[in-house]
Amino acid sequence: MEITTNDKKMFSRQSSSFRLRSPSLNALRLHRIFDLFDENSDGLITVEELSQALSRLGLDADISELKPTVESFIKPDETGLRFEDFAALHKTLDESFFGGDCECDGSPESDLEEAFKVFDQDGDGFISAVELQNVLKKLGLPEAGEIEQVEKMIVSVDSNHDGRVDFFEFKNMMQTVLVRSS
Repeated sequence: MEITTNDKKMFSRQSSSFRLRSPSLNALRLHRIFDLFDENSDGLITVEELSQALSRLGLDADISELKPTVESFIKPDETGLRFEDFAALHKTLDESFFGGDCECDGSPESDLEEAFKVFDQDGDGFISAVELQNVLKKLGLPEAGEIEQVEKMIVSVDSNHDGRVDFFEFKNMMQTVLVRSS
């Protein structure tokens, strides 16, 4: 598959956090992303579903530019990307736009730092309830609906009780989540 200049423009606004750099977590992360993008839970992501998901994340892509790239990964007689196709598309985009290389050291710590930066939208070193709610909304998650519910999420990991999550608290929470899911 050839990546055109238009394809590169379409993804040029994305941050380095788009890349999934920890090999041990790639499949899990990609499955979660796939499930989020698969609006009707039919096991397929259509071009329209992918376009809508990218828009929710602030990566507005022209569907006419997105369509040929995505369709080149859809198997004959299918109406969308199965997980394997989605993973192949992700790998190709990673190699085309990032050289398949990571600018960081690939350690779990640096992955967590990148993830933290996605949530810490104002860069002050803390995740507030409003920042968490904004990210949850962009992902289309129902938990974003009421600020009170989001504040409870913050309180559940806020070990120093300052009403926000610092990197240490975020790291502890993520390690707990990853240990439970393994």
